[in-house]
Formats: sequence, structure tokens, C-alpha cells
Amino acid sequence: MAVMDAAFDPEYGEAWTRRQIGDALTLQNTHYLLAGRDGEHPLDGEEALGFVLTRGTAGEEEVLLIAVKPEARRNGIGRALLARLLESARQRGTSRLCLEMRDGNPAKHLYASLGFIPVSRRPNYYRGALNGPIDAITYTCEI
Repeated sequence: MAVMDAAFDPEYGEAWTRRQIGDALTLQNTHYLLAGRDGEHPLDGEEALGFVLTRGTAGEEEVLLIAVKPEARRNGIGRALLARLLESARQRGTSRLCLEMRDGNPAKHLYASLGFIPVSRRPNYYRGALNGPIDAITYTCEI
């Protein structure tokens, strides 16, 4: 929750509550990975700097949440976390990953570099406290 609280700007309403996370983790085919300073699982006593949460069905997984603490961004943690996700999803028999993000999110460059392509748009999906509603863009990646 410390990563969640730090990583998501409250303006967009993207962060989940502790209960939402807990409920998601009880569902079948839900997976998560934590990342420490090198993008790998944190060592004993090391603070988590990032995480990804997915849910899968029928050969496809949806990235429900991915986050890296702002002070740890641009250090390869997100890239390493996504690379780990791609490999673990492949091992589970997943053939496609999908995710949704708000239009204008700078992470789109990271996703594109890993093979994610935009496939659809959901108008006015995110609330924007300052500039009004923002579209969501859906991306997929064949693995």
C-alpha cells in the first residue's frame, strides 16, 4: 500500500483501496510480483519499490495495476518488473497481456518498447480533477 499511495496521483482516481487489493488477491488466477531496487523480488527487509497485479483467464492476463514509487522511477525497475511479468505469464501459458492506462501517461513509451500496442480507446474513463475526464487506452502484447 505504501507503493500504491506514493505512485498514483489522486487527481485521476486510479489507486485502489486496501480492501480492493485484498479482494483481488483472493480471486483465482490473480498474480502479483513485487520489485526491489533492482526490479527483482525485494530481499529480506528491503522495501518494495514497485509491484504489478494481474488476473488471467483463457490464455490472457490483464494488468490490473502496475506501480513504481516516484523516487525510484527511471531506474529500470518498471522495465525489470514487466520483463518478469512477461516471463511468468508465459510460464503460466498466457499468450496475451492487456492493460489499460490513461491517455497521456508517460509509461506508454515503456509499454511500447516491450511490445505493447494500443488497440482501443474508452472515452472519458478516468476522472481528471483539474482538466476533466480523460480517455483510457487499451494495450495488448502477444507473448
